[in-house]
Order: sequence, then C-alpha cells, then structure tokens
Amino acid sequence: MKNKTNLEIRNMFEKISEKYDFMNRIISFGLNEYVKTQAIKELNIKPNSKVLDLCCGSGDLGKIIKKLQPSCDVIGVDFSQNMIELASKKNPNITYRQMDVTSLAFEKNSFDYIVMGFGLRNIPQKNKALEEIYRTLKSEGQFLHIDFGKHNIYSKIYDNIILFIIKFFTKNTKPYKYLILSKRNFLEPEELIELFKFNKLTYIKHKNMLFDVISFQILKKTEIK
Repeated sequence: MKNKTNLEIRNMFEKISEKYDFMNRIISFGLNEYVKTQAIKELNIKPNSKVLDLCCGSGDLGKIIKKLQPSCDVIGVDFSQNMIELASKKNPNITYRQMDVTSLAFEKNSFDYIVMGFGLRNIPQKNKALEEIYRTLKSEGQFLHIDFGKHNIYSKIYDNIILFIIKFFTKNTKPYKYLILSKRNFLEPEELIELFKFNKLTYIKHKNMLFDVISFQILKKTEIK
C-alpha cells in the first residue's frame, strides 16, 4: 500500500464526513458504540477529570465519556474541519479544536486521560503523536487506544464482507478500501504495546474483543523522579 501523506488522509476524511456516522454503523454491524463504551468503562474515569479525545472524528468517545461522567471537561481534537463541525453539532457540551495530533497546542501535563479511537494507524508520524500524548498527560495519567486487533481469519473475513457491503452504500469506495488496507498493515496489539513502551508509556492492560478483531490498550505516564 502506498503511504499517504498527512494532507491526503485529512482530505479523505473531509470528503467522507457527511456519511461518516452512517457508514461506521454499517461497517461495524451496529457494534461501534458498544465496543467504544466497553473500552471507556475500563478506564474508570474519575469525576471532574480533564480528558482529551484525539482523532475525535464525529465525537463518539467524548459523547460516551460525558454520558458516564458528566462533570468531566472533555476536549476533542481532529485535523479535519468537517469532522470538527460534525462533532460540535452532535455534542454541544464538548469543546472541539482543529489540530494536528503530532503538534498539540496544550501545555505539558494538561490531561488526566487521553483517548484515541481508530486514529493512530492514519498518522504517518506515529512516534511524534505518542511523544505528544506523553507530554500532555499528567503524571500517572492514562492513555486509551482502540483499533482493530489481530490479523486472524475473522479479520480477513470481516475485510471481505465489508468491501462487498460498502459498494451498496456509497459510490466513493476508495476511502474505505484505503481504511481496510491500513487496517491490514497496522500493528497487532502486542506490537502496539511495544511501540507505546518505546515512547515511555507504561503498560497497564489490554483486551481483545469480537474474536480478537477489535483490541484496546490502556497505558499510563509514569515519570521517573
């Protein structure tokens, strides 16, 4: 797969934003919200926490966090202005800002929790993004990452079914073909954990769901004093 530039990926998400939520429900077989809710619950977010939702898309993770902990101050960040506008309409009680996750305009030690769902594999400079996550987390703050999991037989079956289904729901299948290819080429959970450790994040736990097709990992910032 030819590596796309940051600009190409951003433009792709700008174009698919109008049908983003609808297509997410289709390609997740309606399990999108369930998976994200289960992962968020594992964080056990404390009341009045400050939470950053990176690559927020249409704002699903922030919405779930505010539902579970209404007192939390949630900020959503995405590089797509169309996604930011979509998220803002859905969740007026959350602050959204257009921003590149490899260069966050936040002070060091700003957030108690940082969450990212299905975004890291679309960032060419992954180490730079993880450096920013580490920088902006408070000491002992936690990072939740959610994405597709193991490249097993169930994952391959899913890919083939989705590539068949999307043809019935959108004429512009190119972005979704790219997303499937990026999924296939993305790191598996164990490899991701090693990448996170390399970027100074401390492993807490991970969980695989839906026949290991989906996985989430939880890590924290542990500063050496």
